[in-house]
Amino acid sequence: MHIINRSIDQTIKKRLQNNPVVAILGPRQCGKSTTALNLLKAYPNSIYLDLEKKTERAKLNDIWAFFNANKNKLICFDEIQLLPEIFSQMRSFVDENKFNGQFLILGSASRDLIQQGSESLAGRISFIEMTPFEFCEVSDKVSYKELWLKGGYPRSLLQGDIEESFNWRENYIRTFLERDIPQLGFRIPARVLEQFWTMLAHTQGQLINLSKLGTSLGVTHHTIKNYLSILEETFVIRLLTPYRTNLKKRLIKSPKAYIRDTGIVHALLNIEDFNSLLGHPVYGFSFESFVIENLIRHYPKHQPSFYRTATGDEIDLLLERGNELLAFEIKAATAPKVEDGFWKSIDALKPDKVFIIAQVESSYPYLGDIWVYNIEEFLRL
Repeated sequence: MHIINRSIDQTIKKRLQNNPVVAILGPRQCGKSTTALNLLKAYPNSIYLDLEKKTERAKLNDIWAFFNANKNKLICFDEIQLLPEIFSQMRSFVDENKFNGQFLILGSASRDLIQQGSESLAGRISFIEMTPFEFCEVSDKVSYKELWLKGGYPRSLLQGDIEESFNWRENYIRTFLERDIPQLGFRIPARVLEQFWTMLAHTQGQLINLSKLGTSLGVTHHTIKNYLSILEETFVIRLLTPYRTNLKKRLIKSPKAYIRDTGIVHALLNIEDFNSLLGHPVYGFSFESFVIENLIRHYPKHQPSFYRTATGDEIDLLLERGNELLAFEIKAATAPKVEDGFWKSIDALKPDKVFIIAQVESSYPYLGDIWVYNIEEFLRL
């Protein structure tokens, strides 16, 4: 496998210089541990503990004694959500020692699921979300089609054999459902959650209908909301919310659900190769989700949403920051055409810039100052 330096490395170093505690949060197997271990080489006076190992957790029987024994070291805890009681002790230690770069913690759940961290260390901790590979990080190693098909998890993407890549993703799904979810304290049968996850794959990028999903699984819509929350807070799905505007139009209020990694989508739907993807009903939605995820990561300070009226006028992705509003229409076609509803939406919202992202060979002007780009060219801009 290739070793690829993550673009997040410099961000982590800068945060450590300016904060006592830095937390890297992201899905399992996205590369957090590898990134941290490589980074710790620049900190000779550091120590790393993997909290999944009983032998490592045993070193923390007396947490305060461990902290004092390693007072001048950068201490890295991996899978911090397995030992949430450590946060209150970390707060006291940080306040007593008053210097930056004391702790680097890694977790596979959101700050809400490890709520003790965000509460006990408020004002002392900086959170960084880490994702599987985005295209900008690997564009010199793989094509966008390979990243789209395999997804961005390092062990899936960098596996040369497509069959082995698919097998890894199947095992990842099984491990996530049978081990990782129970470790977080959720008592949901793996079979039920897998069925729900697969249903979301079939409806990738579509509006969420809680009642319909609940009927299909034989549970209440409140239970469906709980399942969505669990998958969102473990970083495997994205709930894209509708745009909030003062326009006097009847707008759709339901969010859209996207499984964030398209390789996982394809594994859930038994899509093993690109030819199988081409003929599958999820093809267009899969491409849309691939592009949306890369665009959101490319504009990390912008607020993402979508726009859709009750009459069907729609824009796939809006990115907003301050007074700036960017609009994106996404087409899997090689000769994209946009519908009247798109132009009506543009006329209503009047975004600052409008882009069409499609599977074209090279960029070209579509109408006025609106251009069509492929995802590779656009991300290089």
